[in-house]
Amino acid sequence: MRKQSRKPFDRSTIPDDLCPIATEGFLLRTGDWRAERPVVDRDKCVKCATCWMYCPTQCVVEKPKWFEANLDVCKGCGVCAQECPRHAITMIEEAEV
Repeated sequence: MRKQSRKPFDRSTIPDDLCPIATEGFLLRTGDWRAERPVVDRDKCVKCATCWMYCPTQCVVEKPKWFEANLDVCKGCGVCAQECPRHAITMIEEAEV
């Protein structure tokens, strides 16, 4: 068996907080710069979870009879509305506060 040319990597030298991004999404508040927001038509939603599955920011949360977006995290990309097979999600322009 050949010897390694370098010493094995020492993981103890890596700080514990090296890359905290995306570990706790609610801290990022990516919804602050959204131009459009998703609105769920609760009568059309059949809880198929397609929106939940395709959401790139994982902001879709389950309610007792429908899904809706956590607007603190939602970027307004519209993927949920585009993928919804029942067309239960529409994107509306965000109003300034």
